[in-house]
Amino acid sequence: MIDTLEIYNDLRESFGEKPATKMAKVIKQIYDELSQTVTKDDFNSLKSIVLELGKSQKELAEAQKRTEAKVEELAEAQKRTEARVGELAEAQKRTEAKVEELAEAQKRTQISLDRLVGEHRKTREQVGGLSHAVGYRLEDEAIWALPALLKRDLNMEVIGSLKRDFLEIGPGKFIEANIWGTARKNGSKIGILGEAKAQLKKSDVDAFIKHISKIEESAGMKIYPILITYQTSPQVRTYVEKKGIKLYFSYELRNKI
Repeated sequence: MIDTLEIYNDLRESFGEKPATKMAKVIKQIYDELSQTVTKDDFNSLKSIVLELGKSQKELAEAQKRTEAKVEELAEAQKRTEARVGELAEAQKRTEAKVEELAEAQKRTQISLDRLVGEHRKTREQVGGLSHAVGYRLEDEAIWALPALLKRDLNMEVIGSLKRDFLEIGPGKFIEANIWGTARKNGSKIGILGEAKAQLKKSDVDAFIKHISKIEESAGMKIYPILITYQTSPQVRTYVEKKGIKLYFSYELRNKI
C-alpha cells in the first residue's frame, strides 16, 4: 500500500497545494489499477517519472512566463518604434514644406536678380550710349579745331579736311580711326592720326601706339599722332610726351586762333 499523504506532501512542496492534490489522486488511481501487476519498485519508478514530468511542466510554465514577458517587451518596443516613425514622418513633412518654401523663395530671388540684371544691362547701354556721345562730341570738336591748331603750333597745312574713317591695314583688316587726314609740312606729305578719350589712361596710349605702326606701314607715309582728352593724370601726360605724341586737352580746342 502506498503512502498517499507522503506523496501529497512531496508534491505540495514542489508544485503547490492544488496541483499536488490532483497529482496525488492520479497516482492513487494508477496505483489502484496497477497494484495487482506492478511491484513497489515499479511504482517508485513511476513516481519518479511523474515527479520529473511535473518538474518539466513547471520549467515549461516558467519559460512560458519569460516568453510572454519578452513578447510584451517587444510589443512595447514596437509601439515606441511606431511612435518614432510617426515623429520622423511628421518631421519629413515639415522638411518638405520648408524645402518648398525655399524653392519659392529661390524663384522670387531669381526673378528679382533677372530684373536687376536687365536694369543693369539697360543702364550699361545708356551709359555706353552717353560715353559714345561724349566721345563723338570730343572727336567732332577736334576735327573742327585741329587744322587751325596744327597750322598755328606746328606749321602743318591740312590737305582737305579731317574725318572719322576705317583704315585698311591688310586684306579685309581695318582699324577704326577717330581722326584721320593728311597734311603737308616743309613740302612733305604726312598722315594725321588722332584719337579722342574722355579720360586718357596709359593703356589707351599703348593701344594707340600699336595702331600708329600698323597704319604707317599700310599708308606708306610717316604718321603724326595726336591725342585729345578731357582729363588725364600727370603721369600719363608725361608718358605721352616721352612717346612723342602731341596732346591736346578739350579746352584747348576752343583756342584755335
